[in-house]
Amino acid sequence: MVSVSLNVEKMSELEDISHHIHDRISSLQRMLDLSVVALPHNKIRKLGQELFSLQRLLEELEKCVDRQREQLKHLKELEQSFQKDAENVDHLKDNMPAHMPVKKGPANGKPVLNNNDGAAVQLGQPENVKKSGKNYVREMEFITMPEFDSIPQYMRGRVSYDKLNAAVQSLNTAVTAKYKILHQSAKTLNNHARKLHQRFKDQETKDTKGQYFVVEDDIREFTQMRVDKQFQGILNMLRHCQRLRELRGGGLTRYMLS
Repeated sequence: MVSVSLNVEKMSELEDISHHIHDRISSLQRMLDLSVVALPHNKIRKLGQELFSLQRLLEELEKCVDRQREQLKHLKELEQSFQKDAENVDHLKDNMPAHMPVKKGPANGKPVLNNNDGAAVQLGQPENVKKSGKNYVREMEFITMPEFDSIPQYMRGRVSYDKLNAAVQSLNTAVTAKYKILHQSAKTLNNHARKLHQRFKDQETKDTKGQYFVVEDDIREFTQMRVDKQFQGILNMLRHCQRLRELRGGGLTRYMLS
């Protein structure tokens, strides 16, 4: 709006000068038409003054034109810059990652429990207990593009950036669903959820105290992810990015969030 206003003012200034010059030229033309008659000395001097004044007006007009030309150049540069920014925004919009890395955690000391568990288990009604820190479920952070690029090609194979983060999301789903059950009293759960609750408790050891982990059965229980050879390759990449580590014991491999 400021640029448009300035342009209007400049155009108005040029028009005023142009009209003024035209009037002076018309006046001079009339004086020249009268020059066929002998002019008094004072009239000749007046003609000279008019010519000198006209010259100054023409110089001022040239300066205005130069300013307008410089401003037009500047506006074209701004237009190119805006066009480039618009292209960058369109590129970002068309290439937005499906999974954006976000750090999650309790804010202001208040725990947050995500509701995206997708569990296939019918849970009982939770107890009406006051929320506490034990209800907070930690989740794995998504892989950033620089981290993905740091993974050796032989380890990546055909796994894409989006597919790796989709696996992160599935593991988070399993972790959230598991600990949502664990954070409830067994008395409030149905039969199936109560069996899962007991299984989760049995899988814990002194080394897992205060840690979040899942096993392959949890992944099958709460997600659609296939536990196959490619899944093992994804786990290797997540270990490389320090998102999880393995703890073996009792015939189980526990995938612990780092």
